[in-house]
Amino acid sequence: MARLPITIEIMTKRDDPSPDRLVVALAYDGLCTFEFGLAVEVFGLNRPEMGADWYRFAVAAVDEGPLRATGGVRIMVDGGLDLLEVAGTIVVPGWRGAEAPLPAALVAALRRAHARGARLLSICSGVFVLAGAGLLDGRRATTHWRHAPVLAARFPAVTVDPDVLYVDEGQVLTSAGSAAGLDLCLHLVRRDFGAAAANRVARRLVVPAHRDGGQAQFVERPVPRPGPEARLAPLLDRLLASLEQPHSLAGMADAAGLGLRSFIRHFKAATGMAPGEWLLAQRIARARELLEEGRTGVEQVAEACGFGTAATLRHHFRRRLGLAPAAYRARFGAPAMPQ
Repeated sequence: MARLPITIEIMTKRDDPSPDRLVVALAYDGLCTFEFGLAVEVFGLNRPEMGADWYRFAVAAVDEGPLRATGGVRIMVDGGLDLLEVAGTIVVPGWRGAEAPLPAALVAALRRAHARGARLLSICSGVFVLAGAGLLDGRRATTHWRHAPVLAARFPAVTVDPDVLYVDEGQVLTSAGSAAGLDLCLHLVRRDFGAAAANRVARRLVVPAHRDGGQAQFVERPVPRPGPEARLAPLLDRLLASLEQPHSLAGMADAAGLGLRSFIRHFKAATGMAPGEWLLAQRIARARELLEEGRTGVEQVAEACGFGTAATLRHHFRRRLGLAPAAYRARFGAPAMPQ
């Protein structure tokens, strides 16, 4: 972990070219170890390959005295809530529970940080801290699907979206259950440094740089018995290996050995998405990869991903991402290599 001096003066030098690069994670007694570890893994490790402008990281204690984390871990911190006064981004890695009270000093520090423009990011149950501080009123937010009904009931001024992996409201960002916090952290890297940097960090972590879909596919359900849904895995592999080919609904159902209505039902149960929606998401994801690599023209990308024409690719890109393919490549593509 990249440790920082506790003295605030060192972290607020006027000549600091990137004041927003200081990420401060909260630590509290009863800390959610996994959620905290996600923030450390993305923002707290030394990454010299990412350049001198990479994030700096510190841990701020919410409570006094020894801090215990799940699993018998004890936490060393860099300072107290005064670190929130200079943080560019503040991470709330879970919380003690939906009903657990919030220290008044924490609420006040978060409100001051928000007022001066700091970004606030919650992982899983950490959303209850932001909501309790009144920082989600009038905004969309998400949390673990098991907590979503409680969040909506306790905070009616918050628009709760239980189906997504994360919500980016600009200055305030929230993630769904535990591992979705990694999706949100990588999203912030993508926002700050571009897709190439996020891809690089994701490769180090051996995870996808971007996951399509939402958490509906992870909602608790009985473990499926061997049957129709088990037959879909080979089909999905074949579809991913041949995105450039046309794939009709009837053809996919036939390949899975299922009737059309049965195929649609089992496909959605297995993936959380309808077949056409899933196929479109995979084609968009592949197109993004090719555009980020920057070596293939838009027409060739459209053909390679099964869109057929650049016009069709542009249509779906604008609908899904709000950008034309060329604009996406200009914003997120890898820089040209020197000759």
